[in-house]
Amino acid sequence: MKLNYRVVIFIAAAVFGIALSMPSLLQTEKGSKITLGLDLQGGLHMLLGVDTDEAIRSKIKSLASAIKYAAEDEELIIDGFKVRNGRVEFELLDRDDMPKMDEILKKMEGISVQKEGLKYTVTLTPEEKESIKRYAITQAVDTIRNRLDQFGLAEPTVAKQGKDKILVEVPGIKTPEQEQRIRELIAKAAHLQLMAIDEERAANVDNMTPAEAARYGDVILEGAQNGRKYLVKEIPILDGSMLTDARVAFDQNNQPVINFSLNSQGAQIFGDFTGKNVGKRLAVVLDDKVYSAPVIRERIGGGSGQISGGFSVKEAHDVAIALRSGALLAPVFMEEKRSVGPSLGADSIKASMIALITGFIAVVIFMVFYYGISGVIADVALIVNLFLILAIMALFGATLTLPGMAGIVLTVGMAVDANVIINERIRELLYEGKSVTKAIEQGYANAFSAILDANITTLIAAVVLYAYGTGPIKGFAITMSIGILASMLTAILGTHGIWQMLESKVSKERLNIWFGIKPVTKAEGR
Repeated sequence: MKLNYRVVIFIAAAVFGIALSMPSLLQTEKGSKITLGLDLQGGLHMLLGVDTDEAIRSKIKSLASAIKYAAEDEELIIDGFKVRNGRVEFELLDRDDMPKMDEILKKMEGISVQKEGLKYTVTLTPEEKESIKRYAITQAVDTIRNRLDQFGLAEPTVAKQGKDKILVEVPGIKTPEQEQRIRELIAKAAHLQLMAIDEERAANVDNMTPAEAARYGDVILEGAQNGRKYLVKEIPILDGSMLTDARVAFDQNNQPVINFSLNSQGAQIFGDFTGKNVGKRLAVVLDDKVYSAPVIRERIGGGSGQISGGFSVKEAHDVAIALRSGALLAPVFMEEKRSVGPSLGADSIKASMIALITGFIAVVIFMVFYYGISGVIADVALIVNLFLILAIMALFGATLTLPGMAGIVLTVGMAVDANVIINERIRELLYEGKSVTKAIEQGYANAFSAILDANITTLIAAVVLYAYGTGPIKGFAITMSIGILASMLTAILGTHGIWQMLESKVSKERLNIWFGIKPVTKAEGR
C-alpha cells in the first residue's frame, strides 16, 4: 500500500476543507465564515422606484454649468443665461463670438441647438434622454451596492428588477434603528454642489419669493443647521461628479467634518472660480441644503474642500460613504418594504439541517450496506465533499440561503450518484471475470465520461441561473457550482486514488466485503 498523487491531492483537499469550514461550523470569532442570507437570518427586503425625470433635470443643469464655464474660459460675453423647462437659454452680445460658441457646442454630445439671431436654446435629444434614464437606473444599482459594501454589510443583494425598479435585500437587519439608518443611507441623494452666493441681492433674500429669485437666475436654499435662507446662483460652479474622495476628519473644536477632494478638472474649475471671486462667498450645498458659505480669502488650489455642518460622528461617516460612492443621478423612493424576522430564519435553518442530516445519514448507511467497503470509501469522499463546499463558500464570503442549502443537498445526491455509477461499472467488470486491478481502472474509465457529461450540463445550468437569477437563485447556483466541482475532485479523483492505494489488499475471495458482491470464480489473475 503506497501513496499516489490522487490520494495526496485528496488528503490536501480534506485538510483544506476541514480547516476552513471550522469557523463557520463552530461560529468562532476569527476566520472566514459563511454569511447567512436574508431568508436564514432575517433582514430587510425593499423594492425601490427611480425618479428618472430628475436625472434629466440634473443633466440639464450640468450641461448649463459646462457651457457657462467654457464660455467664460473663452472670454465670450453672454447674457440672460437661464435653465427653463428643460432648456438652456442664453444670448451672445457679440456676433463675432458666434463661431467660438458654435465650436464649444459642437464638442458636446447628445444636445440639440436652436439659434435665433444671437439667442441660443440648447436641449437634450430624445435619444440622450432615454440614455440618461437607463443610465440613472444602472448607476443607482451600482451606487446603492457600493454604499452598502462600504457600510460593512455582508452580502447585500442589489439588483435591477424589471424595467425601472431596484431590488434591495439586506440580511442581518434586526432593529428599527438599523433599518432606518440603512434606508437613509440608500435614499440619500448625496448631491454635492459648490454654488456662488448672489452678493448683489443676498441681503434681500428674506423678502424674496422663489419666483422673484428665478427672474435673476437664482434659487433660495435653506441652511442645514439653522434654517437660514441663502440666495445662490442657480447654475452651480461644479458638482459632486468631479469628487474623487470624501473622508471624516475633525476641526479645531473637535467637531466631525468631511474633507473632500476633486479631480483635475474640478480642481481647475474650483481654482479659477476662487481666484476670480476673492472676497465673495461660496456655498457648499449638499442635497439642496447649504452647509457652509465661507468668504473666499484667496485662490484655493489643490482641489480640496470641507463640509462642516454640526454632524454627529455617525452622520459624518454616513455622508462620507454616500459622497465616496457617488451621488444618485435620480432620487429613489420606496415602493415595497418587508422585514423578515430572524425567527423565520431559525425555523428554516432547523428544518433544512434536519433534512440535510437525515438524508446524509440515510445515504451513508445505504452505501455501506449495499457496497461494503467501496461504500465506505464513497462516504469518506462525500464527507470531504461537504467540508470542501463549506470551506470554499467561507473563503469567498459567499452567502448561504435556503435555496443554497437545497443546492448542497442536491450536490450530496450527485456526488453519491457518481460513486454509484463507478461502483456499478466495477461490479460489472468483476462479474465478467476481470481482475480487480483492471476492473477498477476500466470501471473509472467507463464511468468518467457519463459522470463528466452530467456534471458539465448541470454546471452550465448553474451558470445560466447565476447569470439571469437574482438573490437566493444566485445563491443556489453558486452552491451547486461549488458542489459539482468539489464532487469531481472527491468522488472521482479522490476515491480512485484510494482504490489504487488499496488494490493490493483487495481479496478476490472477499469481494462481498469490498464491493458487496459474491466472489467471482472465473476471474482473471492479477
